[in-house]
Amino acid sequence: MGGIYNGMSARDLAGAAWRKSQRSNSQGACVEIARIGTEVVAMRNSRDPHGPALICPRDAIVALMDGLRDGEFDHLVS
Repeated sequence: MGGIYNGMSARDLAGAAWRKSQRSNSQGACVEIARIGTEVVAMRNSRDPHGPALICPRDAIVALMDGLRDGEFDHLVS
């Protein structure tokens, strides 16, 4: 997946199937994610779909989601 880098325009991720949580609000202030290949995940701000994309290894996203499920980050939003 050459040419993919952190901060690139999400518009340049051709073929990305962006998804957001079903729990997102009507204001559209959401993070959207897309799998880019087998080992890379991209994230973008739903309010700026052509803005920068955060590119992460799949394993990092798995660790983040596990931490969210376990409540490790609850103190950041309470």
